[in-house]
Amino acid sequence: MDQVGEGQALAYKMIAERENETVRIERESTFIIIAKAKVWASEGWQVVITDKDGKSYPPEEFDKLLAA
Repeated sequence: MDQVGEGQALAYKMIAERENETVRIERESTFIIIAKAKVWASEGWQVVITDKDGKSYPPEEFDKLLAA
């Protein structure tokens, strides 16, 4: 996990789930979080990215994050 100052939130959160496992990753960079999410999804994980406004993006919508 990235270190964040008290009261500060990172811009993007990725949640990957498979069977009984859940992985959460937070990053500031759109490019990094999308790259990580694509790798996890390619390995068979169910992945979603949530932005700082709380909007969720499934893998087929990851590119919309780049346009934001």
